Amino acid sequence: MSDLVPGGNVPLPGGPVSVRVPAGFDVSALVTDDGGKVGSDEDFVFYNQPEAPGARLRGDTLTVDPARLRPGATRVTVAVGPSDPGTALSALPSPTVHVTDARGRAVTRFTPARAGQETVLLLVEFYRRGEGWKVRALGQGYADGLAGLARDFGVEVSDEAPPESAAGPDPVPPGAESDGFLVLVNSARAAAGSPPVRADSRLLAAARAHAAAMAAAGTLSVETRDGVSVHQRVVSAGFAYLTVGEHLVSGPRTPAEFVAYCLRTERTRRPLHDGRFTHAGWAHVTGGPAGDTYWTAVWAVPLTPDGLARTTAEVAALTNRERAGAGLPALSVDARLTAAAQAHSADMVARDFYSHTDPDGGQPWDRAAAAGAARRTVGENIACGQRSPADVVEGWMNSPGHRANILKADFTHIGVGLAGGGRAGTYWTQLFGG
Repeated sequence: MSDLVPGGNVPLPGGPVSVRVPAGFDVSALVTDDGGKVGSDEDFVFYNQPEAPGARLRGDTLTVDPARLRPGATRVTVAVGPSDPGTALSALPSPTVHVTDARGRAVTRFTPARAGQETVLLLVEFYRRGEGWKVRALGQGYADGLAGLARDFGVEVSDEAPPESAAGPDPVPPGAESDGFLVLVNSARAAAGSPPVRADSRLLAAARAHAAAMAAAGTLSVETRDGVSVHQRVVSAGFAYLTVGEHLVSGPRTPAEFVAYCLRTERTRRPLHDGRFTHAGWAHVTGGPAGDTYWTAVWAVPLTPDGLARTTAEVAALTNRERAGAGLPALSVDARLTAAAQAHSADMVARDFYSHTDPDGGQPWDRAAAAGAARRTVGENIACGQRSPADVVEGWMNSPGHRANILKADFTHIGVGLAGGGRAGTYWTQLFGG
């Protein structure tokens, strides 16, 4: 697999391909002819219209099957904008688009330059060439938003205000909050001095899917027998998170019994009382060989540019505290190392691996150089599953090899990245340079 540069192209294998853009972006696509115009409004695939012939959007993944596109379609243009309408595209990390074949094997990858004043980025386009298809990297900014982009491709867009659900998650389903769960939870949080959480339809959907999968298997597990973890379900439901916690419980028959169980011990109280969490989803399903009731409750903080910046800055500060304790100078945060570290965390989530060597054989120094970091010495720490900066730095300091990187006198700069939604939850990367 090769990384594309703007204007570069590679042939596509036969059959459908998938496009995934992780971490805080809404994906959309326009199916057009050679003239760059849609045949009808049905050729615009986005969150409110997730399917067209040959193109289907599920969460952050677009699947394109060239053989099933409408007659006359010769190209599919893929664009992204921020999933949070209140967030500027320039405040997010540069999106990385991953293209894979029907078996999940990598075809290519592309990371455009970071956005400036643009509100939408055209990432890649699939286009017919003779009897085959290719994918070409674009990286073109677009200043008029998704509606303006759609108009220029020939889609008729109403000037009326969009429905509320188009600007964020779908409304919470009727009755979802009537079981008393949220009242009980927020009462317990208030007693602990924590602010209330609110229900989120995406987290409710993820919780329901995970509870059903546990019930079908008759066992409690973070990852069910279909190979999907609760963290992956959260992101697949469209909730990009900065921090996540979960309760996986069997036995309680009512919300009151569930909350009472969670309050019994310090370990089970901790997520329920955690003041960082702002959103929640929950579900229970009865099933399995013994007919038990399986609960999933998900607590989360949505990913925002400010939240990501605060979290990575805290990791850097805690790292420098450890260096100061050893009599070493502080590391300076380097934007290029940060970009490489963030891209590696996102890549580990997107391609489901956990290693210093990526599936294409790339090493930390390769990633640093590709990001433009001209450092003579490069080192990397990675971790997965930790819920906070304090937890991840403590874990690194308790590991001799990771501790050696943190306390290496030759290093002068650092970059930190993190991405949520992988099999093990949150994936962390520290990239050092000297």
